[in-house]
Amino acid sequence: MSAEPRINDRIRVPEVRLVGPSGEQVGIVPLAKALELAQEYDLDLVEVAANARPPVCKLMDYGKFKYESAMKAREARKNQAHTVIKEMKLRPKIDPHDYDTKKGHVVRFLKQGDKVKITIMFRGREQSRPELGYRLLQRLAEDVADLGFVESNPKQDGRNMIMVLGPHKKKTEAMAEARQAQEARKADAKANPGKSQNAAEADLAEADVAEAEAPAEAPAEA
Repeated sequence: MSAEPRINDRIRVPEVRLVGPSGEQVGIVPLAKALELAQEYDLDLVEVAANARPPVCKLMDYGKFKYESAMKAREARKNQAHTVIKEMKLRPKIDPHDYDTKKGHVVRFLKQGDKVKITIMFRGREQSRPELGYRLLQRLAEDVADLGFVESNPKQDGRNMIMVLGPHKKKTEAMAEARQAQEARKADAKANPGKSQNAAEADLAEADVAEAEAPAEAPAEA
């Protein structure tokens, strides 16, 4: 069966409960009278509640109604947010510079509202020192505690140790903040024409980062 409502001559009942173009209740009228009113208003007679007795019909511009409904559905899909699980891999004896770089990525992912799977990779004799990986994961969790929380505690998985961090912010909140920041930066660029184009583009690109939803790529090992 078609999901489209019946309109105009496709409506096959003797009488309908009619709703006017502004939502006013006209009452129960013969179908012929309802169709006559639709012609007078240059509108469509649309069956909006087929199971009612009698069916409820409304006078409206059906083409405009369909267009607006499609736009609302499109906007709803646009605003839908799916939490992505990113992954970050570290070595137990990571040097300070690499640690700061990796932590920066984790911070960015959490700000975007995504979960982060942290994997500590042990090699050779490192496997006999799991406490090194555990301490590193604890340190990272503490360093980003203002942005995320430990959703899955560290656990050994073969030669790896894994922990999952969850963001404090929901994905939708992160996306909304990113859009606001982008609009603010655009406004600032217009208000300050002397600002270099490269700097303005860099600002906008940074604001766009939080809306990226591409699948996570496994980073290079530290």
